[in-house]
Amino acid sequence: MVLAQYDYLFAIGVIFAFLDAWNIGANDVANSWATSVASRSLTLIQAMVGASIMEFSGALGVGARVADTIRTKIVSPDLYKGSPEVLLLGMLCAVIASSVWLTIATRIGLPVSTTHSIMGGVIGMGIASVGAEKVTWVAKPGTVGTEVINTGVVSVFMAWIIAPGLSAIFASIIFLITKYGVMLRKNPVMKAFALVPVYFGVTASLLVMLLLWKGGSYKIELEDNQLAAVIVCSGIGWALIIATFLMPWLWRVVVKEDWQLRWYHIPLGPLLLRRGEVPPPPADFHGTIRNFYEGHLTREELEAKRAAAAARNDVEAAGAPETVNEGNIADAIMKSKNSSDIESDELAHVPEKKSLVGPKPEGIPWYSADMIFWYVKKALFNGVDQDVVNMQRKKDILSGDLEEKHARAAHYDNKAEFMYSFLQIMTACTASFTHGANDVSNAIGPFTTIYQIWQTETIPKNPEVPIWILAFGGVAIVIGLWTYGYHIMANLGNRLTLNSPSRGFSMELGSAITVILATRLKLPVSTTQCITGAIVGVGLCNGDWRALNWRMIAWIYGGWILTLPAAGIISGCLMGFILNAPSWN
Repeated sequence: MVLAQYDYLFAIGVIFAFLDAWNIGANDVANSWATSVASRSLTLIQAMVGASIMEFSGALGVGARVADTIRTKIVSPDLYKGSPEVLLLGMLCAVIASSVWLTIATRIGLPVSTTHSIMGGVIGMGIASVGAEKVTWVAKPGTVGTEVINTGVVSVFMAWIIAPGLSAIFASIIFLITKYGVMLRKNPVMKAFALVPVYFGVTASLLVMLLLWKGGSYKIELEDNQLAAVIVCSGIGWALIIATFLMPWLWRVVVKEDWQLRWYHIPLGPLLLRRGEVPPPPADFHGTIRNFYEGHLTREELEAKRAAAAARNDVEAAGAPETVNEGNIADAIMKSKNSSDIESDELAHVPEKKSLVGPKPEGIPWYSADMIFWYVKKALFNGVDQDVVNMQRKKDILSGDLEEKHARAAHYDNKAEFMYSFLQIMTACTASFTHGANDVSNAIGPFTTIYQIWQTETIPKNPEVPIWILAFGGVAIVIGLWTYGYHIMANLGNRLTLNSPSRGFSMELGSAITVILATRLKLPVSTTQCITGAIVGVGLCNGDWRALNWRMIAWIYGGWILTLPAAGIISGCLMGFILNAPSWN
């Protein structure tokens, strides 16, 4: 029986659940892809398309099981048995509080934990409705195993340490293996050929592990030893596929410098090895492999640049950020090392980024076909028509001297980095899929409670999450990412430390391992915390702590600490005002 008298509460819940999920897309999803864009493995629009597919697939395919964790482990639904409509109201206040705080944080460019935002909302409404003593702050005496750390509010504080700590450890181990096993070796490209298929297999195993452990609408009826066999065999099988089809293509492109091959030739696999000699490239051909360190100077190059600027008595230029030619300034400096003056006309031209939206038409009425078409393009593509890499170089109080920080990170062989760019795409997809599976529950968990109470007038014990609610959350996440995800991306990636494909791959894989482990332990960690910890871990592997932007790291960590009380205060005040408001008789 539908609680028709509370139709307005359900309607408000739909609106704010959508806003909450939109903010998850705009704030949290960017974490999975910021490093891929920052390292230039993917363009922004490629990242958006990949993220949209993987987030929605993760949310719809395996997003159901976590939906109950936040709803039940902070404030027990049994406390509201006599008044289910109060729980409906409480969950509505929690969603409103979470979405309001996330909107503020997203607007000011603060990457926060969307998981802990909704937890703060549930805590606040619980204190206002049943009292602080009824909120589950820690696990009950006698609790054993992982329930000790994943039960109650204490799990949030544990996650502040566990999530970034584990991510940093996993990511740094992966990067150190890559650094000393490939990048610093005499022939890094050949070493990469041996190690890249192994990494592909490990990543595939992790994704299969998530699907088997987490489940969804499907049932897994396998013994532990059978699960292990499926996970290992899946990784081996994927590694063999990569070795058969991708590696021959990479051999021709990277080693033989076959400029005629395109990505759609990859399925030809071993047949590519039978191709003959590579003909000379056309005069206007600029190479298949891009410079992944474009615009980032080494220590020697930075010192040469600033010394040359100082020699011209141009003190301001010596510490100024890069200009339009920054993409190729390193080459110009290396050519001009014997000169004390570097003229701007010696720098190579950097082509401007082509806009998808284009300039606004002038001199025509707003209702004309051209103007309406421009507005449609603006609405659809403005969020992906941003130059995130250059936005990450923005000079402000949080960035400090990014040139100096980036210069303290080593530059590795571009051909080897190119091979890791394919790995980074897969790890980004894996991280995004796990994020969709894990974090869609933040918005749909409380909203599912609202819907079920409104629909049945009871508090269901083991609720089934309707497929339309999972799809609703997935769509909202994708829209949030597509329209405003670039804003948070600009504060991650190169704003924390220098990114490259080998580094970004290590960060994303370390973060994905942590999220999958947290899913297994049912610990509500935040992907923001995981990727930030991974970035710090890989940054420290440069061997110089000054390669990291500690101001930005402190800013992000401060946002995590603020999230729980901010959302809790908004939710608690809202719930308290409504419950204790005078009524008109």
